[in-house]
Amino acid sequence: MKKMLLLILCCSVLLLCACAASGAPAKAPVTSDTLYVRAVPDLPEDFILGVDASSVIAEEQSGVRYHDFAGEERDVFAILAENGVTHIRVRVWNHPYDRDGNGYGGGNCDIEKAAEIGKRAAAAGLRLIVDFHYSDFWADPGKQMVPLAWKDMGIEQKTEAVYDFTRESLGRLREAGADVAMVQIGNETNGALCGEKTWFNIQVLMQAGAKAVRERCPGALVALHFANPESGAYADYAKKLAYYGVDYDVFASSYYPYWHGTLENLRTVLGEVAETYSKKVMVMETSYAYTPEDTDFNGNTIGEGSPVTKNYPYTVQGQANSVRDVIETVAHTPNGIGVCYWEGAWITVGGSSREENAALWEKYGSGWASRFAAGYDPDDAGRYYGGCAVDNQALFDAQGRPLESLKLFALVRQGNELPPVPDAIEDSFLTADVNGTVTLPETVNAVMTDDSREAVPVTWETDAAALAGMTAGGPARHEIRGEAGGLPASCTVEVVAHNYLTNPGFEQGDLSGWRVEDLGGADELFVEDKANDSLDGRWHMHFWSAKPDSVEFTLEQDVTGLRPGAYRFAVSAMGGDAGEQEIYAYAKVDGETAGTAPMAISSYGNWDTGCVEGIALGEGQTLTVGVYVKCAGAGAWGKLDGAALHSAG
Repeated sequence: MKKMLLLILCCSVLLLCACAASGAPAKAPVTSDTLYVRAVPDLPEDFILGVDASSVIAEEQSGVRYHDFAGEERDVFAILAENGVTHIRVRVWNHPYDRDGNGYGGGNCDIEKAAEIGKRAAAAGLRLIVDFHYSDFWADPGKQMVPLAWKDMGIEQKTEAVYDFTRESLGRLREAGADVAMVQIGNETNGALCGEKTWFNIQVLMQAGAKAVRERCPGALVALHFANPESGAYADYAKKLAYYGVDYDVFASSYYPYWHGTLENLRTVLGEVAETYSKKVMVMETSYAYTPEDTDFNGNTIGEGSPVTKNYPYTVQGQANSVRDVIETVAHTPNGIGVCYWEGAWITVGGSSREENAALWEKYGSGWASRFAAGYDPDDAGRYYGGCAVDNQALFDAQGRPLESLKLFALVRQGNELPPVPDAIEDSFLTADVNGTVTLPETVNAVMTDDSREAVPVTWETDAAALAGMTAGGPARHEIRGEAGGLPASCTVEVVAHNYLTNPGFEQGDLSGWRVEDLGGADELFVEDKANDSLDGRWHMHFWSAKPDSVEFTLEQDVTGLRPGAYRFAVSAMGGDAGEQEIYAYAKVDGETAGTAPMAISSYGNWDTGCVEGIALGEGQTLTVGVYVKCAGAGAWGKLDGAALHSAG
């Protein structure tokens, strides 16, 4: 009996060992000696941590090879998987080729490439998110072009075509062994899809795509994808989808922090959709630059000096912090299910020259667009075809080596809180008056690896004579370099003719800073929001009255605390039907008139500027500037805008 028990025990141990050996090998824990990561509290085990890798096949055909952290050349999907990525996203275009078979570029993302990516992703244990654009090339908020094969179809034929294409493509993916987890019906469909621009037709196409998904991949989620969460339009999109009864599971958003508003707003707008309509929500696209440098001789969408919101440094740590904060935002949004990083493996090809790279872009489609795309998209790709504009936002460097930020997808679960160290120096900005002086800051903020800020001393590469020359040269922008804490620093100095008025163009949407005295009883006298009628911005001062001799008012502002010197005041007006008129700009010093300048209104769009020059102001004196308007005509109307008070020396 003892021998029998011992035999059973041994067999049990062997069986357990065999089961462990036959399963997927245990992943080695991901660690980092340099990347700071705060764990996201309560991150669900099934939270999607995805990477779009649509261009990988074209990249590899162009000679790109990917390596793991040990320096070994490996399959890119295995590298992604062992660093915490759970899903791969892949875009599908209908037929991204011209009649001679030349690819349009952007990865030449047809269904065959998607099937190959799906197969390799599944082999690495990764699930697939399928992104149908229903276009032969890029679809986005500004461009939803119909495939050429469908261009003459009415909505009924196109609906059938969407259903057939979706069903057949999903069948091809399943045959390849892809593990389809989610299917997008359209890409960034902000009020358009597959050439259709009315919501009735858009929802019909969405319904057809969803029907095909339910039939071919019943376990997959159906996602609808939109962009621009900062626009305030998501509630309207979701309301329309509910009104038409569109069958979908996930309301997905793009979120690029350069353009798409705050994370607080993202959480709010997605949370409203989730709670109002009981839908899952996620960020389907996000990315961030790890360097401002270009690596493929093509130029990038984001670089140093790009006119965008820069909440994080363009460093590997800054990239990781940006993505980590997006993950936390979605994870703490009601029904938030995941985040997908866009084109994490799209890096430079070739390397030695633009000419060498261009040959690869054209042959294999590894640039964003080839010249062959001009036949389909002449206004965009036909003019700006070339290489990758996001190689500095990838998760691999130009040699295909993984960046430390790739480890974020694993580390975000357990955290990796190292002692914070300086990562970059925060950009400095200051404004100087043309008649003033430039005083550079003595300290600047170091952005720490934990995204905190610490002040550090800075040394600027300039001198007093150069600073004096900046203001002497008139309004201009100057870039000054320096060093702080061993890191490069920069300060942008904007030399301007400073406007000392409060709310000079009424852009606060009210009369803040101003006072109006209505002397004639005009019918309308208020601040108006109408950009087409403004000299600058959206707002201006509006007046109108049907009665004759009823337009008479003053609009003025007191300015105190000015240093002694000479000043110049200007304001502009336009309007019509004034009849006999008296209009002038004026300036008063301690209540005494110091100067006036006549103005006139004649017709719509013809702005006339009154400028009071040489206003002398002494120590402690109060300056009052304003405009007097009197029009005798019945129906007299006008606009006042562009008020400015500048130092004249």
